[in-house]
Amino acid sequence: MQTQSRPLVSTSIGTRREFVSFHFGTPGAGEKIYVQASLHADEIPAMLTAWRLKQRLIELGNAGRIRGEVILVPVANPIGLSQHVLGQFLGRFELNSGHNFNRSFPLPAAATLIERIGGQWTQDADSNTRLLRRAVCKMLAEVKPKNEFESLRREMLIMAADADVILDLHCSLEATMHLYTSPASWPAVEPLARYLGASGVLLAADSGGQSFDEVHTQLWNEVRELLGQGTPLAAPNVALTVEHRGQRDVSYEFAQQDAEAIVDYLVYRGVIEGEPRELPPLNHPATPLAGSEQFIAPASGVVVYRAQVGAHLKAGDPVFDIVDPITDEVTTLTTKNDGVFYMRRAIRFVIAGAPMGRVTGAVPFRTGVLIGA
Repeated sequence: MQTQSRPLVSTSIGTRREFVSFHFGTPGAGEKIYVQASLHADEIPAMLTAWRLKQRLIELGNAGRIRGEVILVPVANPIGLSQHVLGQFLGRFELNSGHNFNRSFPLPAAATLIERIGGQWTQDADSNTRLLRRAVCKMLAEVKPKNEFESLRREMLIMAADADVILDLHCSLEATMHLYTSPASWPAVEPLARYLGASGVLLAADSGGQSFDEVHTQLWNEVRELLGQGTPLAAPNVALTVEHRGQRDVSYEFAQQDAEAIVDYLVYRGVIEGEPRELPPLNHPATPLAGSEQFIAPASGVVVYRAQVGAHLKAGDPVFDIVDPITDEVTTLTTKNDGVFYMRRAIRFVIAGAPMGRVTGAVPFRTGVLIGA
């Protein structure tokens, strides 16, 4: 294992933060895997899983079993980890700018990349893939970040841009294990969903948020469209977000279970030497993110959950009650979908218009931006 530490742009005199990564295996010896945890810094289950994964990768590396390259960043957001206001941990948004740490990631424009590569394009898809990845990394390295936030994004993009597989480990508020990925990545992601025991997989080519995992496949699609059929390009990076249940689901047992599932997946892909474990059954089919039902509170009051996260619901099943302790009115929200109740809010009081939770659905009906702030 090698440890790398890259200093971020200092925000203020006397302060300095670092982006720390751990490197296993040999670059170029096989697939490159990039794994980062807790980009939303208050999503701690991902960080503990990454810590356990690091111990396993050290063991596997010492045994000579790593056949590719694995980069692990257990703490992807040192900025957010320091954001405590009046005792409250605020790790989702950067306080200086208000930006969500996992939205609007900037990658070079597809047209600029094509022009940069110029006459080097070939008729070989794999060769063109290598050209594109090198060009993306070089253009990112040329970026001069103006502040700490921009420099953090630059470092993680440079490390991930030429990876074959990108795993972005998160968690939700209160949730069952679920994944977000693109339709193009889903066939390659399905074995991991099985090993993780995911209760939901949400598919979208463009959720509207430009999240870290999504921008890589989006760029690939844009380049492919501009190049046309005359210039072949291999499949895009396999990229996904793993939601390690809810924020309070921090335990050695969950971390061990999830880290072993990731190791199983790397064995399955041949990045780690060994006999792949038999694939477990898929808990729930992948469904379009545009088909998930988003519950919004129609009134304010005390929230009483009528369904547990991970429950398989039928259309018409009650999901929430909102109790007004002044008027005694009880408002019940039911689902329109047959699907899995995969996440819900953690606070048991709601204001009118607040998001409350989501149920998967097989039929897309939403358009525009599909993910929250």
